[in-house]
Amino acid sequence: MSARPQPDVICFSHLRFSFVFQRPQHLLTRCARRRRVFFFEEPVFDGGPARLEETATQHQGLCVATPHLPSGAEPPRASAMQRELLDGMMKRHAISDCVLWYYTPAALSFSRHLAPAATVYDCMDELSAFAGAPPALKEREAELLRRADLVFAGGASLYEAKRALHPSVHAFPSSVDVAHFARARAASRADPEDQAAIPRPRLGFFGVLDERMDLELLAAVAALRPAWQIVLVGPVLKIDPATLPRAPNIHVLGQKRYEDLPAYLGGWDVALLPFARNEATRFISPTKTPEYLAGGRPVVSTSIRDVVQPYGELGLVRIADAPRDFVAAVEAALAEERGAMLARVDDLLGQRSWDATWARMERLLEGALERRGRAAAAR
Repeated sequence: MSARPQPDVICFSHLRFSFVFQRPQHLLTRCARRRRVFFFEEPVFDGGPARLEETATQHQGLCVATPHLPSGAEPPRASAMQRELLDGMMKRHAISDCVLWYYTPAALSFSRHLAPAATVYDCMDELSAFAGAPPALKEREAELLRRADLVFAGGASLYEAKRALHPSVHAFPSSVDVAHFARARAASRADPEDQAAIPRPRLGFFGVLDERMDLELLAAVAALRPAWQIVLVGPVLKIDPATLPRAPNIHVLGQKRYEDLPAYLGGWDVALLPFARNEATRFISPTKTPEYLAGGRPVVSTSIRDVVQPYGELGLVRIADAPRDFVAAVEAALAEERGAMLARVDDLLGQRSWDATWARMERLLEGALERRGRAAAAR
């Protein structure tokens, strides 16, 4: 790597840093090991004058910036206030040479005036397909693709959808902190208090409970096998909690800390990916697939493309969609011997660590910065 000073990174994220620990958190905490990172979140509308809350994190070099805006601020006014808060943050911290790292194209409304050393679009989801997505999001993404030096796609399906739209698109599917989730394999692991009393066998899911979940499938599986216990760990988002299936053998335990997920995972007999097949799931590459596998659990999923390829085709995840087929797949998973499978899992996941992913991304970023530098010097 070059020894020259590293530019700061301003990340614009639609996900809060304190929310579920996933792709943005994994990558930007690693980015902060060599450069300052400012994680600029979507605004909180809570009344009072506009202000920017800056919070230091346990990760050295990473600061979370949360705009607080007056309730009811219309989009043009909200964008103007965020631009002013962003400019003020850059002045206070003497940010001049910087990389803009986008997870949401919507942030262009208050950041397009900046002149960064490089622009990165890490596309982890097709946000325009999500419930409640603003109509202008597709136009904003087209603008971001014109501005970006690099585009990272969070899965094979997203890569195929974006690769013709930009000259430098790179596929970076979901990675995994193997050592963290391998703790689920420990025989000495203690069951979390709110899970310990749930009978076996347990089928578990951790992640966001939203419009991507096939709630009818979960309800049907619970009804077909009342002795099976379904454990759901994670926040409920963008759906009415009352729509979650209710049954004596369905246990909704709420959001847990990232540090505690291996303890829950280790107490499950089968891990589930019960996603609906709809526009919101068409391009997803679930991070929890390799996390479940690193924890040594057998996995059953619906036919999400980036799970089928490669995990289903490699025989590491069972795929089923209809309730009775899903039940049969779980029964096969409960009966399987895991020893030989775990060796194959470990071989695959050894190539998919977040450290390795970030190292490849950083090399591409360094290349983009050098190209920009040469072009500036030639002018």
